[in-house]
Amino acid sequence: MANQFSIQLSKIEAGALRKKLESTPYFRVTARDFADFCYESDCVNVAYYPKKGRLLIQGRGAEDFLRNTLQLAPEQNAPALTSTLPALIDTTPHFGVDESGKGDYFGPLVVAGVYTDERCADELARLGCKDSKAIPDDKKIHLLADKIKKTAGVVYEIICIGPRRYNELYSEMGNLNRLLAWGHARVIAALHEKVPTCPRALSDQFANEWVLKRALGQRHIPVQLEQRTKAESDVAVAAASILARDRFVQWVQQTSAASQCPMPLGCAPHVTRAAQHFIETHGMERLQDVAKLHFKVTQKLQ
Repeated sequence: MANQFSIQLSKIEAGALRKKLESTPYFRVTARDFADFCYESDCVNVAYYPKKGRLLIQGRGAEDFLRNTLQLAPEQNAPALTSTLPALIDTTPHFGVDESGKGDYFGPLVVAGVYTDERCADELARLGCKDSKAIPDDKKIHLLADKIKKTAGVVYEIICIGPRRYNELYSEMGNLNRLLAWGHARVIAALHEKVPTCPRALSDQFANEWVLKRALGQRHIPVQLEQRTKAESDVAVAAASILARDRFVQWVQQTSAASQCPMPLGCAPHVTRAAQHFIETHGMERLQDVAKLHFKVTQKLQ
């Protein structure tokens, strides 16, 4: 459970929150350098820094404060905090891991991981890092990926499992979840070598959460693993999703141009037609170099 968060608040929102804390008996007024106000309870400390418009929440009760106090409506006639708060930014050191290409017939499976902490989490949020599926423009994805890699404090790892290797691994493992777990564990292990002090890693929820835990345990990596649905709301996971998507799109575009065959994304009927065209141009044997053969699309091909 994370014990530190940073949130951007306007002065109006901060004023509404201050009124709320003033009327809460278990919060005590305290002081911090440069803070406009600071309150603490037995398990959480809350301080607002007006110069950056930043609310810092620390302590073992940080998540409870976010879920409970900030979700309550402020006093009458005050701005509603719930309607104006941006996504929460977890500034504690952690790895975020995500993948791209698992639902696409053409192209590789790409897994990426990003390390963030208080030095860079806010900057990634400012750049606009969010789930890559919410950014339909490939050019914007590419620009964001480039900025993420150049952000001070960010450490990243990307593995691209090309279709031929993917088909070999799937044949060995016989299960997509096991293959995904293998890729995620490999990325976390590589990041751990680069940042051995990082205590935890976050990824999207696996269908069977023990598949990834087992894969990570086999590598003897002393990192606490957390899995949750919609993990892309975390800035580190969001950044990883952007890096993975960018590498995937770049691979598909370059390979499509080199083969002079279109390679549409997904696995809809038009993808089947594109695969048939590829076979007619290059032969069935070459299909394993550009496509994931266990998809049902393969069974529909002549």
